[in-house]
Amino acid sequence: MAKAVVVNYTAEQTAQVVADYSAGVSVETIAENMGKTARSIIAKLSREGVYVAKSKAKGVAAPRKAELITEIATAIGTSEELIESLEKATREALELIAKAVKA
Repeated sequence: MAKAVVVNYTAEQTAQVVADYSAGVSVETIAENMGKTARSIIAKLSREGVYVAKSKAKGVAAPRKAELITEIATAIGTSEELIESLEKATREALELIAKAVKA
């Protein structure tokens, strides 16, 4: 017995998604207009070979957790050994703390 093939995107929908994306319409807007998820639109655009992933900032190295802890310790006037348990925190949390204590 043959399986029924489910078509997620018709040829017309695919053409519309590609045209909208090429015209600069955001993936989120395309998804909303098509009644699809943004992930689905990205996957379709990727399969069509037109999707360009958002690039991460290059050339700017994120500070290491140890550097952030040193920065925090200096800002609050204590030794790194007293706050070494901060190593378990995420880098993002440490960046927020470092920014707050410098202000």
